[in-house]
Amino acid sequence: MTEAAIPEPTQELTQEQAALFARVRRMMLIAGATTAIAVAAVLFAVGYRLYRSEPSVTTTTDVTAALPKGAKIVSTAVAGDRLVVTLDLGGATEIRTFDAKTLKPAGKLKFVREP
Repeated sequence: MTEAAIPEPTQELTQEQAALFARVRRMMLIAGATTAIAVAAVLFAVGYRLYRSEPSVTTTTDVTAALPKGAKIVSTAVAGDRLVVTLDLGGATEIRTFDAKTLKPAGKLKFVREP
């Protein structure tokens, strides 16, 4: 009436019990392998992000930008990773953008009045 849930090693397993134990072992192997692959993927992603990140040390760069004759700088601003310079060119407004890290020109927008 009181049978052990797990038979002792001295007892013979029935064919159904042996099949059940084999199935449980196979399911445990699949679960263990899936967990190991998931942990390895997370560790790989973290390691990749740590070693491939950009250095936080900033370097100074000297850049000279030539402005048209008679141009006046109206304002400057930083927008995300861009440096924005607004110029007054004798009544016309021009906006020039530069990459904040390299200070290379990124674009130019010119406003003129209609005649």
